[in-house]
Amino acid sequence: MLLLIDDELKLLKLLGMILRQEGFEVLEASSARSGLQMLEHQPVEVVLSDVRLPDSFGVELVAQYKKMKPEAEVILMTAYGNIPDGIQAMKNGAFDYIVKGDDNDKIIPLVHLALEKAAKNRKKNTHTTTSHSKTEIIGSSPAIVLAKKLADKVAPKQAAVLLTGETGTGKEVFARYIHEKSGVQGKFIAVNCAAFSGDLLESELFGHKKGAFTGAVADKKGLVEEAENGTLFLDELGEMPQALQPKLLRLLESGEYIKMGESKVSRANFRLISATNRDLESEIARGNFRQDLFFRLNVFGIHLPPLRERKEDIRPLAENFIKRFCAEMDTPMPEISPSFYHQLAQAHWPGNIRELRNALERALILMENGQLEPISLPENIAEDSAPSLTMSDVERQHIKKILNHTGGNKSEAARLLGIGIATLYRKLDEYGLR
Repeated sequence: MLLLIDDELKLLKLLGMILRQEGFEVLEASSARSGLQMLEHQPVEVVLSDVRLPDSFGVELVAQYKKMKPEAEVILMTAYGNIPDGIQAMKNGAFDYIVKGDDNDKIIPLVHLALEKAAKNRKKNTHTTTSHSKTEIIGSSPAIVLAKKLADKVAPKQAAVLLTGETGTGKEVFARYIHEKSGVQGKFIAVNCAAFSGDLLESELFGHKKGAFTGAVADKKGLVEEAENGTLFLDELGEMPQALQPKLLRLLESGEYIKMGESKVSRANFRLISATNRDLESEIARGNFRQDLFFRLNVFGIHLPPLRERKEDIRPLAENFIKRFCAEMDTPMPEISPSFYHQLAQAHWPGNIRELRNALERALILMENGQLEPISLPENIAEDSAPSLTMSDVERQHIKKILNHTGGNKSEAARLLGIGIATLYRKLDEYGLR
């Protein structure tokens, strides 16, 4: 089943008609709010969403679509073809990012590919569920060891936890770790506050009654209710609209809240963990965040260091990601050159662990002959670390390229390199290329 989300009604109806004529079952929504409601209650496999919606920004919504339906694939449509938005959409988990007006010869095959990927996701998720493993914190650097010790200390308590750190430092991983160590029986429920407008976020958190607003076609249980006796994780808390902050404060102080469109008070019992990459004290000074709410959230703070401050953890993190991706791709473990790990260690990683994970997945897709080399890494990573490559690293890569070019013919490779065959064999032994 496909879900189309676009506030341009003529385009919405036209694309829906085209897809139905191709045999697809199609749902249509004209706002992010109504689309999310359909996604929650219908067996949607692929979402085709406009980027600029009246109540949210599609690029940021991708992560929420994927959290709500992890097995579904998301194709974003835009009238503007903004390259940075496209890159961010893919990082957030989008299957593809296309410009409106592309002919149907492109859109229809793309939908088929997304449906195939969604089917694989369902199969993989079923396997993951039956072979569930606990969240693991990887790293032995002093900063990450301290953060893990603090997480272990606070996990059995009910104190609110505030995780701080740059984007991509692993705040949701730590939140899941605390939840699992706490021993609570309820669910771990995560919501990205930046992915919703004010009213939509309130509906997501507290739920609503049928008829509470246009598009509220049925009663909806909020995430606070879903997290009963479990953990509610509020990511990107600094993006929460000011109008919603007093309602969250009331919930934390009294355990009470009111669903949208309802007058009676509901009660909740859950553990709250929140995270932000913003300096909330600065936001308080600017008048963007309530000080009393900050104090209530920051009962127990844990700061997660950026990857550039825990360089010794890069290799074990990379090894873990490579093993995981190889299992997902059904690919044998590759041979990994020392220069590959050296290049990872030299990079700056502004996107932290998330950027490292994405770079490794890309490298595995691009690798040749089952070997991971620096050439498979994104250009920005290569630019970060290229000056640190030794002459032997460069020579090893060059010899390997020539061998690939000659199909393994060592005599021809030696000729092209301008060296004797004996010298080539000696270098093959030296660089572990035999």
